[in-house]
Amino acid sequence: MDKLKSMQALVKVVEQGSFAKAAARLSITSTMVGKHVKALELGLGVKLLNRTTRKQSLTEAGERYYFECRRLLAEIAETENSLQQFNNEPKGIIRINSPVTFGHKVLTPIVAAFLQAYPNINIELILDNGFIDPLHDPFDLIIRIGDLVDSSLIGRTLGDYEMIFCASPSYLSQAGSPDSLNALLSHACLGFHYGDVKVDQALRHETLAFDPSHTRLTSNSGEALKVAALAGAGIILQPRLLLSECIEKGVLIEVLPHSAPKPLAINLLYKSPTQPLKTRTFITFIVDALS
Repeated sequence: MDKLKSMQALVKVVEQGSFAKAAARLSITSTMVGKHVKALELGLGVKLLNRTTRKQSLTEAGERYYFECRRLLAEIAETENSLQQFNNEPKGIIRINSPVTFGHKVLTPIVAAFLQAYPNINIELILDNGFIDPLHDPFDLIIRIGDLVDSSLIGRTLGDYEMIFCASPSYLSQAGSPDSLNALLSHACLGFHYGDVKVDQALRHETLAFDPSHTRLTSNSGEALKVAALAGAGIILQPRLLLSECIEKGVLIEVLPHSAPKPLAINLLYKSPTQPLKTRTFITFIVDALS
């Protein structure tokens, strides 16, 4: 059995947390993933994974071997990428993680144009609002909104992310329009779920009106909150890029325009200043597209 493929299978099992998810990422069956891991264990003469019906964990030997596999696979990928410099032809797969709304509204059209311009590059685009560990999750590029926390990453600002308050005409005619941030506390507010991060910290605004303890509806989908607002359920605080079309049509009305949170930075993150040609090509492309 191909040892390199077996090493890739082990790394995917650890990263994805299960044989099934690893199999999906590798486009093979779970049974084949198990055969690859078993082949490594037989060849090494040690147990790499403690397996139960629900989950698996690395043994002490497995943990050491996993990190060596990751290092070797990364070096092989880097060598293959460096060879592209000779003919200046970028090729391969770029794995990108982005927040959902920005991914839908901004990033996907740019990716589509990029694929047409570079037929030898494929892109795996994952849209996810959850926490990402950039140093360990298998992404080449990560886009995140707001202040950077991990200083070990390389960050490049792509622009500003503007958040605005909106409500439907029917809601405002019934409940009135708020004249201050404090007035929001007497309104039905629809809040976004930011995981473990508090809303006021995520958006850097001074009202608790969108805290889960106050909101009538909380969701991790901005699109769902927009639909609820259109139906007259309350006031939302969402990106302008998600709401601009509704505002132009008059089905949503912006309120408190002078009290909106300060725009947040849109950050493009990567792990090393030295990037493969394929990744550098995409970085240049998205920067030009958003300039």
